[in-house]
Amino acid sequence: MNKNDLLPLLIEQGMIPLYFHQDVEVSMEVLRALYVAGIRVVEYTNRGETAFENFKKMRKLCDTELKGMKLGIGTVKNANMAQLFIDAGADFIVCPALIESVAFVADKYNMLWIPGCMTSTEILQAEMLGASLIKVFPGNVLGPSFVASIKEIFPNLNFMPTGGVELHAESISAWFKAGVSLVGMGSKLITKQLLEEKNYYEITEATKKVVAIIRLIKNEK
Repeated sequence: MNKNDLLPLLIEQGMIPLYFHQDVEVSMEVLRALYVAGIRVVEYTNRGETAFENFKKMRKLCDTELKGMKLGIGTVKNANMAQLFIDAGADFIVCPALIESVAFVADKYNMLWIPGCMTSTEILQAEMLGASLIKVFPGNVLGPSFVASIKEIFPNLNFMPTGGVELHAESISAWFKAGVSLVGMGSKLITKQLLEEKNYYEITEATKKVVAIIRLIKNEK
């Protein structure tokens, strides 16, 4: 998907849920649960041997059942991996670090590429490579104050913390007040326990609560 079309969708949604599970059925049920909660952009992380095969089936699910769902791939560490998932239908790519070769592949397809950065030097390099959205990672180490301190230096960039974003309003609000455009929500939202219990209803309900919190925060701005 064209990066100029996808970025506004991400900012409007205010969050990206992200997760991985070895079992393809669990992975697809979580995707359905997020869809029911109103989510239309999801990151599936490439963190296990079954990630690629799972992703292909999840892509098919989006195309046939979950209309309008955009599915990206995270934890992309090199150009070959990026190309593999692009060929499988990825809508966007998320990296754990600043990886130039991935930027070049994404640029060929005018695709949104979200690099993980934790220093001003990395953010500047990402901007020079054409990034429009920066993954502040690890968020639990850097904190909202980091974003607040560098936001004015990079007025044309959007920021998204991953890691360190809690489910309650106080944590989420602190990040948005610092200047982020959206937040990444992983294991705090789609917890190990919920996955083990296959409690998809609670995943939907927890996601709805986060969406409501973010909507309220944005309306207060």
